Amino acid sequence: MQPHPAPWITALAALVALGVVLHPTSWHLSRGLITVAHEGGHALVALLTRRKLQGIRLHSDTSGVTLTRGRPRGPGMVFTAAAGYVAPSLLGLGAAWLTALGHITILLWTILLLLTGMLLMIRNVFGAVSLLTIGGAVFALSWFAPAEVQAIVAQIAAWFLLIGGVRPILELRAKRRRGRAPDSDADQLARLTPFPGGFFVFLFLLVSAAALVAGGYLLTPVEVLAFLRPTG
Repeated sequence: MQPHPAPWITALAALVALGVVLHPTSWHLSRGLITVAHEGGHALVALLTRRKLQGIRLHSDTSGVTLTRGRPRGPGMVFTAAAGYVAPSLLGLGAAWLTALGHITILLWTILLLLTGMLLMIRNVFGAVSLLTIGGAVFALSWFAPAEVQAIVAQIAAWFLLIGGVRPILELRAKRRRGRAPDSDADQLARLTPFPGGFFVFLFLLVSAAALVAGGYLLTPVEVLAFLRPTG
């Protein structure tokens, strides 16, 4: 188990992640990480629902696509389509949980395992290079960085996934209002279910917001929670 960083480091990690997500340039450069989690969510749920995973593509404009084969309708297709937008937030919640427990090594090697699985299904060069670069950075961090550095990076990564998972949903909502996302995951779900696309955008946002609150609670140091807890 790795040591927990000081409370001010947790606060700084949250501010760094928030700044990366809010700043246009840094968000454009880092949004591809959210796309990796998004497409990975589609792929993982497709396998869990026994759909055949045909391939994953990651593009330089930070978009991506996951191709599956199976029944065109039914629960498997619905869950697969619904998994993408909530995957970064749920991954962030898992990262926050492991970070709070001090299991940074388990977190890093779990990420490496997931990236390796995705790499086997990548069908374009840019996607392969992206995953190899991310995986190489994670491996170097887990193998060479001191425990304190690993804990700090894990905090920033968890906050980034939790906060960054919300912004694509808000972007999707804005695009749909302007009629610019007719084939989005939400619209595909609208064609697969009796519910409108806006319902699924709200559902995505609800899940991501809940993950952000829960993950933020897990990452908040015990000393801070004790100070904020009302005394009777």
